[in-house]
Amino acid sequence: MAERRMFAKSIINSGKFLKMPPTSRLLYYDLGMAADDDGVVEAYSVMTQTKATEDDLRVLVAKGYVRILNEDLVSLICDWQTNNTIRSDRYHPSIYAELIQQPIDNQLTTNWQPSDNQMETEVRLGKDRLGKDRLGKDRIEDSKGGENSPPAPTPSKRFVKPTVEQVRDYCQERKNGVNPEKFVDYYDSNGWKVGKNPMKDWKAAVRTWEKNRFNDQGDIAQKNPDIDKYNCIINKF
Repeated sequence: MAERRMFAKSIINSGKFLKMPPTSRLLYYDLGMAADDDGVVEAYSVMTQTKATEDDLRVLVAKGYVRILNEDLVSLICDWQTNNTIRSDRYHPSIYAELIQQPIDNQLTTNWQPSDNQMETEVRLGKDRLGKDRLGKDRIEDSKGGENSPPAPTPSKRFVKPTVEQVRDYCQERKNGVNPEKFVDYYDSNGWKVGKNPMKDWKAAVRTWEKNRFNDQGDIAQKNPDIDKYNCIINKF
């Protein structure tokens, strides 16, 4: 059996080959180095020595680089003739030559097709290799949102100063006796702030004036002692 093995650049530099996980590509090299002159190799023995997993072999089978010949994982490297040309005086027929001639066992091939989860590594590798393109796509997907995407923050409403007419209409609707002109003048003078903070809702400010019992002249209305007494009793309960 020849001591040297080669690998064609047309095989190992192809996009199909490079998209496989690194562990599957390494197993392909190891199988090629251990194969006989017909490209037949006992894959289980190689996987045991190199700590490769069955998932790595399944990817090679799914991509058509390896064909499983029997349940002992004796395998044929499909591109062997492309990779290696052996002189006739050095050629030794494979001890598994009869397996090579047998028709493909569809059931055996199906059993060695990777599942969706096993192929996920290959798909993820392909996405990772896209680099900036993958990152740009992720940003677009994030902007569209998904099932697990957090809800987009609600933009805060920009405060718009009301007109005297708007305040008057609102005060008349509530029948609170607040003077709209004095209300607008007051907040015009302080830059429409509530304390030290910018105003967010002028209607809430109107209701505050209403609770503080500003009358139509902008002054504090006369307190009714009976109402205050009633409120004091109620607050105890």
